[in-house]
Amino acid sequence: MELFRFGDFAIVLPPLHITIIAIIIIFLLVRWSKQLETRRSTVFFYFLISCYISPIFSRELWIPLGFIMVFFYLFLSKRNHPSKMKASILGLCIAIYQLILQYGG
Repeated sequence: MELFRFGDFAIVLPPLHITIIAIIIIFLLVRWSKQLETRRSTVFFYFLISCYISPIFSRELWIPLGFIMVFFYLFLSKRNHPSKMKASILGLCIAIYQLILQYGG
């Protein structure tokens, strides 16, 4: 769906369901970041890193490598906070969505 057309280019919006999901994700991340006393932006970094998927051995087998790294870091760290774990699990959900798109479509 084109929002504005300017000669040779246009501003294009994503589909409605993607926009609604993005708004919900931003709302949850802001809410969880307010639960931290210091370094509130780390929740966003944990989410972004957890969203990363990567192929291993070949281009056919993809894994959520970012979530695995964040999970082990939080598991071994003494400064573990539930908000950081929630943000990384939300990132895992986005990584699973990316894996479904990678394999299915």
